[in-house]
Amino acid sequence: MTNHNENFETTLITASTRGDYETKTGAVNIPIYVSSTFDQEHFDSFGPFDYSRSGNPTRQALENTIAELEHGTRGFAFSSGIAAIASALLTLNAGDHIVITSEVYGGTYRFVTKVLPKYNITHTFADFSNLTEVEAAIQDNTKVLYAETPANPLLGITDLSGVIALAKKYQLKTFVDNTFMTPLYQKPLDLGADVVLHSATKFLGGHSDIIAGLAVTKDEEIGNDIYFMQNSMGAILGAQDSFSLIQGIKTLNARLTLESASAEKIAHFLEESDYVTAVHYPGLTSHPGHTTHFKQATSAGAVLSFELPSKEFTKVFVENVQIPIFAVSLGGVESILSYPVTMSHAAIPKEERDKRGITEGLLRLSVGLENVDDLIQDFEQAFAKAVEATAVK
Repeated sequence: MTNHNENFETTLITASTRGDYETKTGAVNIPIYVSSTFDQEHFDSFGPFDYSRSGNPTRQALENTIAELEHGTRGFAFSSGIAAIASALLTLNAGDHIVITSEVYGGTYRFVTKVLPKYNITHTFADFSNLTEVEAAIQDNTKVLYAETPANPLLGITDLSGVIALAKKYQLKTFVDNTFMTPLYQKPLDLGADVVLHSATKFLGGHSDIIAGLAVTKDEEIGNDIYFMQNSMGAILGAQDSFSLIQGIKTLNARLTLESASAEKIAHFLEESDYVTAVHYPGLTSHPGHTTHFKQATSAGAVLSFELPSKEFTKVFVENVQIPIFAVSLGGVESILSYPVTMSHAAIPKEERDKRGITEGLLRLSVGLENVDDLIQDFEQAFAKAVEATAVK
């Protein structure tokens, strides 16, 4: 049973153990139910679980947890973030249309442009920081407005209240990718969104050890639709990974609070650097979405991106950085430096990347739990090596 008097930080710890299992043993953790099937006591009526694709007690504890944290009705756990996104979008029908933010994760771009057309579901990209452009993209067969805020990789900000108002005006649904903020910092359902999506691989998991996706719905009807897709396609999260994700969620506040404070300090350092041509971080007052972001979120988060003078400079810098790992993904306890052109947004053709400002000098940084001064010193020495190698003044 939800305790509505709890603060969010407390709910992160307690939500997963609501139910009857803790009263049976006193266990402080949900058990890992590694069972594919469940014995039924009666011939003509089944219990709450019958087959783990359709439902598993460990996964249900996770799904109930994310629903509670996002203030939603139902939660769903998938085998990856893109599986959650795909399942939500496949609740649409042939002939439907979506309007989707131009700045979007590369895997989402690939699914929308390469997979949905096979089902005769069409799309229009729009700049979601411009509500006039979003409204102009709406067609008679539009069913969903799809936002990602802050967006990947330039940290563009969508005015969620404005987009949701447009959706209500035209009787559309609003889907929001909340991966960067998590429910710790932003709750789109409270603003009127219909579905919230997460790559839980990132900050919710927090330890770079699982691949997982989550979806949360505002009402039962769309929850039933997503459950149908989850059960039909079978892209469910296993019991062991569900347990690991529950454990990651418990430490979300402690991790992300420190990581976000470090990210803000690094963003200011980069903004003052002679070798950085642009910094994208909503915590900076120079960010065009700064004011809008803080109307709907309580922190700027732990992800930022920055641009260096050239691909050559960027290559030398990356090869001389010592503390952050250079890798795909984000949201781990270790700082992760990524190159969107060949990593997160490689699925987007070059001409489309260029239109979106994803340049060959762009790097994305997910700030981890290392000492922030060590990270800044590491960047300083890597900048010095890049300057020496490329003769940048």
